[in-house]
This record gives sequence, structure tokens and C-alpha cells, in this order.
Amino acid sequence: MNLPENHFKRALREGRQQIGLWCSLPGSYAAEAVAGSGYDWLLFDTEHSPGDPLTVLAQLQAVAPYDVSAVVRPASNDTVLIKRFLDLGAQTLLIPYVQNADEARAAVAATHYPAEGVRGVSGLTRATRFGRVAGYARKAAEELCLLVQVETGEALDRLEEIASVEGVDGVFIGPADLAASLGHVGEPGHPEVIAAVEDAIRRIRTIGKPAGILTPDTAFARRCIEIGTLFTAVAIDVGILARGTEAIARQFK
Repeated sequence: MNLPENHFKRALREGRQQIGLWCSLPGSYAAEAVAGSGYDWLLFDTEHSPGDPLTVLAQLQAVAPYDVSAVVRPASNDTVLIKRFLDLGAQTLLIPYVQNADEARAAVAATHYPAEGVRGVSGLTRATRFGRVAGYARKAAEELCLLVQVETGEALDRLEEIASVEGVDGVFIGPADLAASLGHVGEPGHPEVIAAVEDAIRRIRTIGKPAGILTPDTAFARRCIEIGTLFTAVAIDVGILARGTEAIARQFK
């Protein structure tokens, strides 16, 4: 049995824009409902949602038949959490709150088996198709994609060194936490935050790494794509549900 190809990683390497949906609703039913909506990738979040490895497993299984890539965000840059999501079959991870090159290197190490890294070895996981992928341990890294998230002023000061770490496949800018770090909590649209985001995108692209962002502001999403983001999340499932149901209710009140 062959190791599944990471289409998201291939797209980034080929410079093809990937439009994503942020999924904060845990469970397989909601994931499957949006899997066929036309997005290139879905982000299954476990940092700011009730999600955990078991709910992500169900989500990965639910979207597997669909033409969409799954990206998983662990709750933290933790070797054990990263190992568990990789063993579940996640091939692309977004690691939150990476502040410097050492933390980026730690994330890279967590995704690689020794001697290149520290990932624990198990031959009977969903990632190996329960032992059916011949030579999985030797080939796994080829199809893994590691994205790191910069979301503070401190991280932006060290952006070049973070992005230049070997094994980092892309850099994602977290606008909400960045806004808080810059003194504008709850104001991701503040001019200072917008300027910092746009500058970060340009710097990431100058280094030659793909840049990513999440913004439900359609105009700003298009602006980010114009500047150079290559993986761009443009909506959040729970926001669509909350605001969409409110809009319908208002029509009758």
C-alpha cells in the first residue's frame, strides 16, 4: 500500500493558491458537511476549540473521501501532541505560537523520526495504514508539511530566522493574537496590525517560504493574496453558523 500524497504540500511547492476554511466545530458530521464545499483545505483546530485527538480522528475519517486537504492545529508546540496527530494520519500540521528559531526547530524535530528528529515510532497506526505502508518510517517526512504560526511582536522581530529553519514548509500569521501583542486586543483590523501583517507577508515571501493567514474579511483576504499569501483561510465554520442563523432570525423580527 502506498503512502498517501500530500496534495496541499505539492500545491504550496508549485505556488498554487490554496483557499481554506477554519473548522472549530468538533466532530465528523460538520466536517463532512463542509468537505465538499469547494475549499482546498480545512483547518481542524484544537487550540481554540473543544477538539482533541479523538475528535480530529473522526474529522480526518469523514473528509478522507473528499477532494480537500486536512490541516490540523495542535493545542501547543508539544512533541507528544504532534506525535499523536501524526500517528492519526494528519499530514499537515499548523503549530501555534512559535516565537523563535529554536521553537521552530523543536517542531521540525517532533515530525521526524531519529536520527533527524525525536518522533516516537509505532508501526501499527492509522498513518501507516495499520502496518500496510511499506517503509513508512523512511518515507513519512516526504509527505509531511509543517506550518508554523507567528502571532506576536516578538515573533515578527525574529521572522526571518523562524522562516529560514530547515523543515519549515510555511509560515502562518495569526492576526488576532498579533493584535493583542501590539496593544490592540480584539482589533485585528487596526491600521497598525494590518501594516504589520502586510509587512510580514512580504518578508516571508522574500525568504522564499509560503505565507498564510486567516481572515473572514473578504477584502483583506484578497489584499493578502495580492501581496503574497499562498494558503489563505477566508472563513470560520462557527462564525458562519452563528452569523448566518442570526441573519435569518432578523428577517422575522
